[in-house]
Amino acid sequence: MGLKVGEMVLLSGQVVTGRDRVHRFLVHERPDKKDLPFTLEGGVIYHCGPLITKRDDKYVLIAAGPTTSMRMDMYEPEVIAAYGIKGIIGKGGMGPRTLLALKENGAVYFNAISGAAVYLADRTRVVTGWKVEEFGIPEAMWVLEVEDFPAIVTMDAHGNSLHKDIESASLEELKKLVS
Repeated sequence: MGLKVGEMVLLSGQVVTGRDRVHRFLVHERPDKKDLPFTLEGGVIYHCGPLITKRDDKYVLIAAGPTTSMRMDMYEPEVIAAYGIKGIIGKGGMGPRTLLALKENGAVYFNAISGAAVYLADRTRVVTGWKVEEFGIPEAMWVLEVEDFPAIVTMDAHGNSLHKDIESASLEELKKLVS
């Protein structure tokens, strides 16, 4: 994947939501990692617990903001490798094991706009939900169709992490202030 840290993108296409429960399920409870009612291969997982309601037998998305990705960090490297994920959307970045998995699998991490859940929902429509009754609305896997969904690449397939860079630069500035 040619995307690099710092690039702003407008994503269009299918994304699938997945939070803590979904990641645990994908790693520990799915006997055949490829046996899903939709494909994750080459796809994007969105760390999002959407606010969805049902109207006239259709799911309607109300809000779809990113959730803190670090909560899924213990599962993400295996999910990326086992399911062929090429992109993760979330907020706050992820750890060194996930960064390595992104590099090894040619994937990227996109940071979505925090605090803009309704704005992001306007660029998204629900296609279908899976495990809704079992996991509940925020933890279910939702297949979404996004159009011009704004994000910035903050971890890339070259091993770069804007999160790590900012942390290092901030630490250097802190050292100057306290010395």
